[in-house]
Order: sequence, then structure tokens, then C-alpha cells
Amino acid sequence: MAKKTEKYELMAVYSLTNGEDAVKALVAKFQSMIEKNATLENVDEWGKRKLAYPINDEPDGYYALYTFTSTPDFPAELERVLNITDGVLRFLVTVAA
Repeated sequence: MAKKTEKYELMAVYSLTNGEDAVKALVAKFQSMIEKNATLENVDEWGKRKLAYPINDEPDGYYALYTFTSTPDFPAELERVLNITDGVLRFLVTVAA
């Protein structure tokens, strides 16, 4: 029997300290990871935004919103990789309504 799929959203905030090229590489890395393990619907790059409070002494972050459909086991692996990747300030994976 096929596993049930759900729609998810990943909001990621990337560090700008290593430059714009490093941010673009991170956006592409996670886009590629999602495409390999799920059905990527959209990547909405919000760009550089002021953070509500400094994270690691950084006042700004680069926001990207990924929308994808996958089985329930993939988001846990995605979160694991996000946790160990340098340049990721914050992220949140949620089930989309």
C-alpha cells in the first residue's frame, strides 16, 4: 500500500555573512534535496529581511519558502540536515493547510 502524502512548507532563514553566493548555494542545495525526495511545488525567495532580533549577532537574514508534497518520513530527514548545515540560522517545517 502506498504511503500517504501531505503538503508541507519549509521556511528557512539563511546567514548572509558568507555572501550572496553562499546563500544561493544553500537555496539550491535544499531545493535539490526536496526535488530528490519529494514533489517540489514552489520556491518563494523573499530575499534579505531584517530579523526581529539578532541571531548570532546577525541583524539580517535571507528568507526562502519551499512548498512540497511528501510522505511523512522525509521532513524529519530534511530537519536533520538543516540542523547540521552551516549558514542556516533558523527553519520551520510545517504541514500546510
